[in-house]
Amino acid sequence: MPEKTEGKGSARVRNRRVHMANERTFLAWIRTSIGIMAFGFVVEKFALFLKQVSYFLGKQAPAPSPGYSSFFGIFLVGLGTLMGVLAFIRYKKVERQIDEDTYRPSRILDILLALSVIAIGIFLAIYLIHSI
Repeated sequence: MPEKTEGKGSARVRNRRVHMANERTFLAWIRTSIGIMAFGFVVEKFALFLKQVSYFLGKQAPAPSPGYSSFFGIFLVGLGTLMGVLAFIRYKKVERQIDEDTYRPSRILDILLALSVIAIGIFLAIYLIHSI
C-alpha cells in the first residue's frame, strides 16, 4: 500500500467530515444573516405599507416622515451584512484551525446573534407598546 504523505492535502482528506460540518455551520450563519437583512427590509418598508393602507381605508395619511422603522430597518440590514462578513471570517479561521489540528471554539458570533435578537425583541416590544 502506498503511504500517505503528511501534508496539508492529507489532513484535509482525513478531516473531510469536519470540514463539511464547518461548511454547514457557515451556510447556517449566512441564512441567518440573509433572514435578518430581509426582516430589516420589511421593517424599513413598513411605514410605506401603513401609508398605503390608510389611503385604501380613505383616511387622511400624515405626511411621510422617516420614523423609527426606517432607522431600525437600515440597522438590521447592516447587522445582517456584518454577520455575513463575520461568518465568513469565522469559517476561514476554523478551516485553518482544522487543517492545523488546533481548533479552539469562538463564541463572538453566537454572542452577537443572541444580543441582536434580544435588542430587536426589546425594541419591537417598546415600539408596539407606544403604538397602542
